[in-house]
Amino acid sequence: MTSLENIRSTVNDSKFTYRQRIAQLANLAENLLDPPPVRKQCTDALEKRIICDMFEGNAPYRPRYLLPDYKKVLDNGSVFLELPAAKDFDDALAFLLIMYSATPSITGYPVYFGDLDTLLLPYVDGLSDEDLYAKLKRFWISLDRMFPDAFAHTNLSPVYNRVSQMIFKLERELLQVVPNISLKVDPVLTSDEYILDAVTTVFACGKPHFINDVMMQSDLGSQYAAVSCYNSLKIGGGSHTLVRINLKKTAEECNGGVEKFFETTLPFYLDLTAELMESRILYLVEESGFFESNWLVNEGLLDLEKFSPMFGLFGLAECVNILMEQEGDSGTYGHSIAADDLGYRITSFIADWVSHRKMPYCDGNDGYAFLHSQSGIDLDLDVTAGTRIPIGTEPPLIDHLRTVSRHHHLFASGISDVLSFDETAVKNPQAVVDVIRGAFKSGMRDFTFNLDSNDFIRITGYLVRKSDLAKMPSARHSSTFLGAGSVADSHVNRRNVKRVMSAESSPSTSS
Repeated sequence: MTSLENIRSTVNDSKFTYRQRIAQLANLAENLLDPPPVRKQCTDALEKRIICDMFEGNAPYRPRYLLPDYKKVLDNGSVFLELPAAKDFDDALAFLLIMYSATPSITGYPVYFGDLDTLLLPYVDGLSDEDLYAKLKRFWISLDRMFPDAFAHTNLSPVYNRVSQMIFKLERELLQVVPNISLKVDPVLTSDEYILDAVTTVFACGKPHFINDVMMQSDLGSQYAAVSCYNSLKIGGGSHTLVRINLKKTAEECNGGVEKFFETTLPFYLDLTAELMESRILYLVEESGFFESNWLVNEGLLDLEKFSPMFGLFGLAECVNILMEQEGDSGTYGHSIAADDLGYRITSFIADWVSHRKMPYCDGNDGYAFLHSQSGIDLDLDVTAGTRIPIGTEPPLIDHLRTVSRHHHLFASGISDVLSFDETAVKNPQAVVDVIRGAFKSGMRDFTFNLDSNDFIRITGYLVRKSDLAKMPSARHSSTFLGAGSVADSHVNRRNVKRVMSAESSPSTSS
């Protein structure tokens, strides 16, 4: 509970920058208010952290994630910002920086910078490579310095082009935390040359993620983007809120075996999760006035009809292991066919339940929430993110991919599995390309890997630099504080490291 002592402590905390103190104080002020009303059972489950509101605050006055239609505003200009349509590359870069400064999200910074290669390509004709490099470099540095939060995200299109090539060059040179990047990969349109360039960039700075563009478009349509960590939503829309269920704690509440879990315990807590989500949506839309007064909505850059909330889950691995133990079976998630099958039964059950639970103001998904495999926060102790295999227990690469990939088709708004590779990957970059393509053929939605030896640690979906962690307790990037907690408590820097050899089979062809 917020108190005057909490406020005074924040005001006097020298580890925070000025803007970080403002953000902390705003959160404390918001939490002086009563939260949107729910039943006592829901409040009790929230207090026990069986369900979790992601600490979004007691009075939702902005959507958690929003994805403005930047192309529309570049083409048409903005009345609110008093800016005409962009006519050249310099106009576009300046316009975007101004847009970002006026775009909210749960972090206080924009979580979506747009699909930047697609946005900027119309303005590069006539620019020399030298001018493109110089102008884009100043813009890229500005993103990191003006929006110091690793959840700020851009996407790159499936087709290799001058802008995406220059972005990767700058990423390898600048080694910045911001922006986070996802590359949309099409099996035909995306060349090996393009993926190789991206893989080489990951070797240097941990970016980009790789997205199965065909799967994403089948679920969300062609106008989608990944934002923040791995959260895939519709451009021009977004997510009102993200509420999640802790499957580990749900299983601990059962104590009656697998069938009781499915018949009573899981449906009970799914309903409470939905209730909490619904209450937050109603407050945002009907009481906060965001969709009535915000200039992004008024100028058609956001549309409530493209919004749907994210129904998150985490702790699948521990849930499975607890239920297996209750049934007298020693098998564990990621290491037992029976355990893996139980895990898929759980996610399939939840996906079906969510697809039949109507929610208010959710036209972005035909009246329903999007299912999301939530990738964890720094306060998660002794519980595994989403549907991942627990850190330090991951099996060899092919077995790892087989276990997790079967879940990916269920999670339209995002699912992630972080793989950590050793230096053999650097010597075999084409093998990494083959693994990525094979993983997508086997049904993975998102593919993310770390190189164990560079300065970057992949926390959940965002990155922190080891060199920044060494400078704590102060940090320029607000996300570094969260990353430090995850390293200390969840040991995300201790993932089992995998070798990638040129002769290794891809997950789609391995026996």
